Amino acid sequence: MSLAHLFDAGPGTAGEQVQAILQAVRRHLAMDVGFVSEFVSGNRVFRFTDGRPSRNPVTVGASDPLEKSFCYYVARGMMPELMHDAVEDPIAAGLSVTHELPVGAHLSVPLRHADGTAYGSVCCFSFTPDRSLTTRDLGLLRLCADLVGAVLSKDRRAALDLEARRARIRAVIEAEAVEIAYQPIYRVADGRLMAFEALARFGDASRRGPDAWFAEAATVGLDEDLEFLALRRALSGCAALDPALRLTVNLSPARITSPRFEAAFAGVPLERIVLELTEHAAVACYDALRRALMPLRARGLRLAIDDVGAGHATFRHVLDLSPELIKLDMSLIRGIDGDPARRALAEAITAYGRRIGCEVVAEGVETSAEYVALRDIGVTRAQGYLLGRPMPIAQARGLPLSAAVPD
Repeated sequence: MSLAHLFDAGPGTAGEQVQAILQAVRRHLAMDVGFVSEFVSGNRVFRFTDGRPSRNPVTVGASDPLEKSFCYYVARGMMPELMHDAVEDPIAAGLSVTHELPVGAHLSVPLRHADGTAYGSVCCFSFTPDRSLTTRDLGLLRLCADLVGAVLSKDRRAALDLEARRARIRAVIEAEAVEIAYQPIYRVADGRLMAFEALARFGDASRRGPDAWFAEAATVGLDEDLEFLALRRALSGCAALDPALRLTVNLSPARITSPRFEAAFAGVPLERIVLELTEHAAVACYDALRRALMPLRARGLRLAIDDVGAGHATFRHVLDLSPELIKLDMSLIRGIDGDPARRALAEAITAYGRRIGCEVVAEGVETSAEYVALRDIGVTRAQGYLLGRPMPIAQARGLPLSAAVPD
């Protein structure tokens, strides 16, 4: 019989792969029961099991004392890994389980992680003796134990990595280690300072940016906590800025339908706040989003849609949420002064925004030529390195309300 099927665990979770390997080897050896156990605090815990449903006495999650199990004595070298008939071994014959199940033929091999530390064992047994078993069959079980060990070790590494990432994000949240930088936004027509966008910054910004931090938080289920922390830190700067200026803050659509959403803006002058949603963030239900936004928008909160004009944009947010501001993605702005296609798209979006009463903000403006092209197109607001980099609140509060318009 070909053994290729033993290696074909296929995709899926680590558990599915181990189960497939265990089932294949049990059937190949014609054993009644197969299982993978883990040694935990002096007990043998059954993690995986396979056998004929009507005659499988092993239950996943069940446990028994190690010293009452074959696995323990095999792992210590006191019992052979292959037994044609368990009652012929003096130690096995002395264990009550040998007679209660009963155990006839038995094969067991230790299971170890890649670093050599013990995990447990892989075992197969039949209720009756089997004289046909050979060392080759034992070798097959050892091979399968190696495969199971490799799968479990990979899963263990993934679990440890996940826990390390969770601890890293949790440490940031507990220490409130999110700094906020404020980038100025100017009115294109006359260069007047109109607003600041609050941007989250983390301690290792030189190695990875905020997007990576928020993405990692999402993978460990702490994205809501991190986003609301960043929002709270951002809103705290509002009082320090000139009352004539608005503050733009970022939040994902999923947070807007959170029970924590409205409370996060308690005591904040909403007429000065612009809530920015990215165009490429998925929205499960626009009706739910509109309902959540309605009370705050009625009290003055303005809505901006970010990343409009990027390759992934669908314009659904713009069409279904009726924002007050449309923010053109920086990929559309880059080199717009010399790119007819970019200019045509920006003109179309700006004309659309004008028709529905939206301000149009250009992000990522870096050259005077880009600024002039955007002004000619009719874009009403602009931000970018040409006009001002993100800065600490102390620097932002001292920025004059007017600035020279780039030539």
